[in-house]
Amino acid sequence: MSERDTKTALITGVLGQDGSYLAELLTTKGYRIIGTSHRGAQRTRPGAAKEIEVLGLDLADGEAIRALVKRYQPHHLYNLAARASSAQLFDDVVATTRINGLAVVHMLEAIRTESARTRFCQVSSSEVFAKAAQSPQDELTPLRPRNAYGAAKVLAQNMVEAYRERYGLFACTAVPFNHESPRRGLDYVTRKITSSAARIKAGLEKSLVLGNLDGRRDWSFAGDIVHAMWLMLEQPEPGDFVLASGETHSVRELCELAFDRLGLDYRKHVVVDPRQEREADAVELRGNSAKARLQLGWRPAIGFEELVYMMVDADYEALSPDPVPGENRSPKGRTRA
Repeated sequence: MSERDTKTALITGVLGQDGSYLAELLTTKGYRIIGTSHRGAQRTRPGAAKEIEVLGLDLADGEAIRALVKRYQPHHLYNLAARASSAQLFDDVVATTRINGLAVVHMLEAIRTESARTRFCQVSSSEVFAKAAQSPQDELTPLRPRNAYGAAKVLAQNMVEAYRERYGLFACTAVPFNHESPRRGLDYVTRKITSSAARIKAGLEKSLVLGNLDGRRDWSFAGDIVHAMWLMLEQPEPGDFVLASGETHSVRELCELAFDRLGLDYRKHVVVDPRQEREADAVELRGNSAKARLQLGWRPAIGFEELVYMMVDADYEALSPDPVPGENRSPKGRTRA
């Protein structure tokens, strides 16, 4: 394939969990990857992918976004960047709205005026359904967020639909539910649990403090989710898709699997502190991805148990030269969506 024939994919937030998996996937498919990050320009090698170029980008700078789209004329543009941590939900509402909402409008405008052939994927969140009246949630479920993060995502999602209908852009919104991997940040409960289990097994910690163990989430593997995002931009027509496993599991189940993988009993190490308990969900957040399965031919390849084992193994192997206890055991039944 000549350089002229090579497709270019522009990925914002390429240094994050999803960005790294997406860059790997698109590299295997022959794309030239241009990544952006608020951390500044650099070169990086996400996972097993070849080294890629990363540009510094302030998503609050609409002119910088326009210039980037004009310069690279990407075939695909994936917006994975966001202010996403729980500490940022209401710390600076204006900044959250600019980054998670208005930046998407700048991207849509840049595509409309500078690169009309670009296919755009905006990554939303199950937080847009936080106050939904029904479960499971799908593409027709009314958008009802309960914090600034979710509200800004709703703004972006609505603007994608408006630009698609008004200007005929190939613009889509992916609405992924919780998705995890060994690359997930330690401030997320999944990695907090798997990392602590590994550190306890290695003798580096004695206990893990958590809030409510009965909270439930719809968890998938991040690599499966980004594969669906790519499939979305390969369709003949644009559309929005909920991406989820369709089943929920409790934090308690996650703890049991993670500690058991290392031959530990979570009940001897996990301490419940009600002060760390987060606000209860108005309704169970569980995604119905029937549309993605039908139209994209997509389904998660990694089930919940396998995902937890993957994360625990990676955390333990990063700490200890010894093999993961019981790693040659067959899983007790992999959960398939």
